[in-house]
Amino acid sequence: MKISPALRGVWPVLVAIAVLAVLQWLLGDAPFFVYIASIVGVNIILAVSLNIVNGMTGQFSIGHAGFMAVGAYIAGKFSLELKDVAISGVVVQNVDAFGRALGLSGIPQTSSLFAVYFVVFLVVLVSRRLVASTHGRSLWAIREDEVAAEAMGVNTTAYKVRAFVISSFFAGVAGGLFAHFVPIINPGSFTFVKSIEIVVMVVAGGLGSTTGAIVAAVVLTLLPEALRSLFLQIGGLDAGGSLAQKVDQIRMPIYGILLVILMLSRPQGLFGTREIWDVFPRWFSRFRRPA
Repeated sequence: MKISPALRGVWPVLVAIAVLAVLQWLLGDAPFFVYIASIVGVNIILAVSLNIVNGMTGQFSIGHAGFMAVGAYIAGKFSLELKDVAISGVVVQNVDAFGRALGLSGIPQTSSLFAVYFVVFLVVLVSRRLVASTHGRSLWAIREDEVAAEAMGVNTTAYKVRAFVISSFFAGVAGGLFAHFVPIINPGSFTFVKSIEIVVMVVAGGLGSTTGAIVAAVVLTLLPEALRSLFLQIGGLDAGGSLAQKVDQIRMPIYGILLVILMLSRPQGLFGTREIWDVFPRWFSRFRRPA
């Protein structure tokens, strides 16, 4: 049976939906693992989307947490309005409608692993399609030499704006998902430190590598949980505020040390500009189309 080209592009989506449905069913009774997996998914969305600007286009953006905050507050406010919750009523810390510094609470917890990882699938798909397109080649040209790209007729300003819009859009979507699986959102969730965390993920994975951004996002998201487990085993601390404070205090210094070590030993990041199928070509040769 011959499959039409139109249907050929649909099967990855169908496979992704089936896998996500099974994952949701298997982990539905494990709220902690669902929460951690959701955080990992949101950070993957943020890292892969920021990689479009910082990695592919060669620009430097450290405002990703701000776009995440916009998405989170708008989505949270919209859900509260639909829920008919009265709130007395941007610089969100001074606006009553957004809860001032206390943030928003009572947002319906409607997010799920299926929703989070379907967006992960979409952002990775968009990123890979972008790389393979003429737009992607223009972004790479801007990254390598903006003056030469301009001389060759590439509208560098327009392409940089497009990359920034795509990246910011997915950051907002990530914020919207985040707002619907955490009990409360407040300005403290979207600080400059959060932006730096995302930048570290992109740089550590390799500027321009989607695979690197994914791997770094997973590792650096799970690292604090590993530290908490380590502290529990070594120090016998409780799982309350003291443990969380210790992890938060040493998390960023550890990120900094790891980043310095990585820059000294492998300046291009874990994957550089390559993908996993470039690093391990034999493993993925069976999935390549014949020449």
